[in-house]
Amino acid sequence: MQRVMIIGQPGSGKSTLARKLGERTGLPVVHIDTIHWQPGWVERSRDEKTRLCHEVEARERWIFEGGHSTTWQNRLARADTVIWIDRSAPLRFWRVFFRTMLSRGRSRPDLPDDCPELLANLPEFFRFMWRTKNSSREAMKRFVATAPSVCRVVCLRSNRDTEVFLASLGALPDQVARGH
Repeated sequence: MQRVMIIGQPGSGKSTLARKLGERTGLPVVHIDTIHWQPGWVERSRDEKTRLCHEVEARERWIFEGGHSTTWQNRLARADTVIWIDRSAPLRFWRVFFRTMLSRGRSRPDLPDDCPELLANLPEFFRFMWRTKNSSREAMKRFVATAPSVCRVVCLRSNRDTEVFLASLGALPDQVARGH
């Protein structure tokens, strides 16, 4: 596992899984929100996002989580593993609300500096999540079906699925080094 693509809808757990997977594998982690946003919640242009995604995809090793579906086919062609986190809408809405409350006024680790979580942004983001909940899920389902046969496809639908997947990767690198 050298190039891992993680997709899923907002609140599905992409960033959390990417961090845990990065800790276990030592692979560098890239969060799409650091490409999508600049400090101060300034959105990059579509062309700039595409260019930055292609730069990451060209690297030899990565865990790349998140959207900018314009580059998904290129990312999939380079990935040896694609992980689709497919979680229920109620759970995802709860997680987005909870993470906003936990990080309120501060930037999350998967965002650029000066992008604080704000309660005022939630209604608009929830409307986006609601509008796209079915169409986005169907698009991801169709997308993973196009994965090349040499690419491992993993679908995680529960916390248990995620725990089993992470456990299947074996010991953490630092535990191996210490002989545990």
